[in-house]
Amino acid sequence: MTRPEVWLMIVLSGAITFSHRAAFIMLGSRLRMPPVLSRSLAYVPPAVLAAIVAPALLVDSGVAVGPLDARLLALLGAGIVAWRFRNLMITFLTGMALLWLAVALFG
Repeated sequence: MTRPEVWLMIVLSGAITFSHRAAFIMLGSRLRMPPVLSRSLAYVPPAVLAAIVAPALLVDSGVAVGPLDARLLALLGAGIVAWRFRNLMITFLTGMALLWLAVALFG
């Protein structure tokens, strides 16, 4: 690829990305989403969090509390908080605090 072709690809990629994002912002107030789509969007944040957390839990970290991994203890505590409060932010903050605490005390 020549240098002008590279720049053309960069500019076109930026224009396509901008147009996709701008379409939702500019047309979002005029278009109504179907109710099934609106309901399903409520599941996106937990799914994204699970997609980020699950791979990290499946890789050996070397941080262990006895026979258990510190991350599993934090996951257990965060799971209890998620079940009790049903709030994603509180669950995330609790899990991180428990992980830091377990690593500081036992790691």
